Amino acid sequence: MSHNPEVLWAQRSDKVYLTVALPDAKDISVKCEPQGLFTFSALGTLGKLFEFSLELYGKVVPEYRKNVGLRNIIFSIQKEERSWWPRILKSEEKPAPYIKVDWNKWCDEDEEVNSETASDDESAFVDEDCESSDDDGLLYLPDLEKARNN
Repeated sequence: MSHNPEVLWAQRSDKVYLTVALPDAKDISVKCEPQGLFTFSALGTLGKLFEFSLELYGKVVPEYRKNVGLRNIIFSIQKEERSWWPRILKSEEKPAPYIKVDWNKWCDEDEEVNSETASDDESAFVDEDCESSDDDGLLYLPDLEKARNN
């Protein structure tokens, strides 16, 4: 039996960010198709299978950028055409409960700076125009040792 990991999403006019909250993921398998079908599967802790499939709102470039961290996996997917999507999924139905907006990476359409003035360095998936990075939205655990000493 498979489970669905929490998936956070945000967009810019030229790309979509998907953050999969899955600590210690192994055997990550991803497929990104031009018509917008994005499928993901991986093994989590204790060998549990996590998977999901999204039919994105619009067409995308099949190549994507991936940043695997200790607690999550961040995907940067290039849109085929620059435009703001009204929602992440093609379907107008309410998304599954495991799909949520990533408010830490969110940038409104009117806040986005023209791409000529934005940095093209995406090594850490940073968009300077909205001051977000791959560190935003990570699931941080408190330092229990410091909490005990207080």
